[in-house]
Amino acid sequence: MTTLTVTSKGQITLKKEILRHLGVKPGDQLMVHMLPEGELKVEAAKPGGSIDDFCGIFQGCVDRPVTIEEMNEVIADGWAGRL
Repeated sequence: MTTLTVTSKGQITLKKEILRHLGVKPGDQLMVHMLPEGELKVEAAKPGGSIDDFCGIFQGCVDRPVTIEEMNEVIADGWAGRL
């Protein structure tokens, strides 16, 4: 268990091990759910994707024709947030 200290401004700093466990990096967002009995649930916010995010995904990175299988793999990675 990790103990965090609340500052006079009511803020806490999450330690690197917690951020690593959540899989977040600087600039990412966290979602905090308030649960009964004073408990919180913290999780990494999942980025929402749109068709605009997908358009141009191959621009500048493909110098040959791409197969349907390769396209499907990139699409799946993009929607899963792995790109």
